[in-house]
Amino acid sequence: MLLENKQVAIIGGGPGGLTLARLLQLQNIDVKVYERDLNKDARVQGSPLDLHDDSGLAAIHKANLFEEFKNNFMPGADKTLITDENAKIFFSDHETNVEEDFGNESFRPEIDRGVLRKILLESLQPETIVWDSHFISMKPQNEGWLLSFKNGSSFYADIVIGSDGANSKIRPYITDIKAFYSGITMIEGNVYESKIATPAIDSLLNGGKIMAFGNEKNLLMGQKGDGALGFYASFKAPENWSANNNLDYTDKTQILEWFKKEYPEWSNIWYELFENVSAPFIPRPINCMPLDQNWEALPNLTIIGDAAHVMPPFAGEGANMAMLDALELSEFLTSDHYKTVQEAISDYEISMRERASKAAQESLENGEKMHSKEALKTMLDFFAGV
Repeated sequence: MLLENKQVAIIGGGPGGLTLARLLQLQNIDVKVYERDLNKDARVQGSPLDLHDDSGLAAIHKANLFEEFKNNFMPGADKTLITDENAKIFFSDHETNVEEDFGNESFRPEIDRGVLRKILLESLQPETIVWDSHFISMKPQNEGWLLSFKNGSSFYADIVIGSDGANSKIRPYITDIKAFYSGITMIEGNVYESKIATPAIDSLLNGGKIMAFGNEKNLLMGQKGDGALGFYASFKAPENWSANNNLDYTDKTQILEWFKKEYPEWSNIWYELFENVSAPFIPRPINCMPLDQNWEALPNLTIIGDAAHVMPPFAGEGANMAMLDALELSEFLTSDHYKTVQEAISDYEISMRERASKAAQESLENGEKMHSKEALKTMLDFFAGV
């Protein structure tokens, strides 16, 4: 076994990192996950995840967590409305959407990020997660790495796996290739207890998701597992727009005025979202790794998920790719096929870059379609199978 008597450190406890930890522990590998959150109760941000049969769900199956997933997914959360800027409905699959058709490759069950994290955390051995571990730096020591954290602690690991997201601090130890800006920016908002706070939108949403298109701009929103509603204003903008616009993202009145100005053709039905947002808005410039990125594999270090291949969210592939990374990397590292860890990492990275490039290409193309003048027609054709 390549990893026999070796200590593996995973930096970051998102879906990919926790899935990898679970899969390695099933193979009796000694693994720790270093997570910057203070504890397991930290609120998980982001929209629900729709897991795909050949990636996210495949990893769930391999992790022996499919029954827990089935007991906790959100039936109906994948049901979709497509509207124009005035909330006029042009497409709805609320009546025809098949529920709980596991095994159907077109069925993409959704699960709340926080719920998925809880399932994965509870599947791990006690003390696997080292909380309050904000990674600062690392340096070579013996055959591995000495990791240093913001709280002053340090730990040794023979093998380090970066699962620390789009702004990864592990990635620069592997490559200096950086992501490029896709031309699209999002502003994220969350409304807690949406049934009470935003009754008109909640009624329209009906437990599913809404994609609203108009004038080369979008509003995208969906129900979360805890009764909250997450929404995104998505639009084309210059690269440094979010840092240079003088908006106060904690001031919902100011952001509503921005929406009225920048989305002037849009109905006032959407104002309810901005008036009742429960937390600061979050600007999100949408970046993507170069499709042809490449680097030489290292003997004791690799990356998964957004740290390896951040991409736009317009194909629903980000978390699925991260979980598939975890599945493939666990298989490569526990295979008898390789003489060295470096060989296993090299084959994993070659495979990962190839499939991630295809997913990123699809995501970029979808982003362009969704922010074009013909976005509404294009998306209607897509959902109609044209």
